[in-house]
Amino acid sequence: MRRLLKRYLPDHETLAANRWLAPFGSTLFHPRLWHLNRHSAAGAVAVGMFCGLIPGPFQMLGAALCCMVFRVNLPLALFTTLYTNPLTILPLYVAAFAIGEWILGPGAGHFTAPPEWGAGSLASWLDALLAWVAGLGKPLFLGLVVLASGLSLAGYLLTRVAWRSYLIHQWRKRRNSLT
Repeated sequence: MRRLLKRYLPDHETLAANRWLAPFGSTLFHPRLWHLNRHSAAGAVAVGMFCGLIPGPFQMLGAALCCMVFRVNLPLALFTTLYTNPLTILPLYVAAFAIGEWILGPGAGHFTAPPEWGAGSLASWLDALLAWVAGLGKPLFLGLVVLASGLSLAGYLLTRVAWRSYLIHQWRKRRNSLT
């Protein structure tokens, strides 16, 4: 499994040669951020699943910071954040709002439709969008934290189980080829 992942993930030597990443050398290129084993892979998936629900363009930045703190595989965590995309983000946020509303009880927030893109300027639409998000408030925030934690835990456990199953399969295959 490690060979399969290493084939698709960039190596740190290639990235260390990048002129934009060179200033972060000692921190960003720590060997534990690039080592791939079942512990670092499971931790990276957990970090990526949690940080994938961070709003806006801060998902990968949050995942990179968490990788540096927890010393898990950086490329895999960044890749895992991509489960949120324009097709999945709305259902995930609606589910997060429903979870938050369920935890806080009815009446904690009221879901309304997002503002329509009108004939007004981009700035006025962004202001209306921010007001809409702020109106969702506590249920959305709590739901996002709970959903991200649940997805993170599920991703961690599933990665550990999948890695272990793959190892057992390989051990049995090797044992059968010897006999």
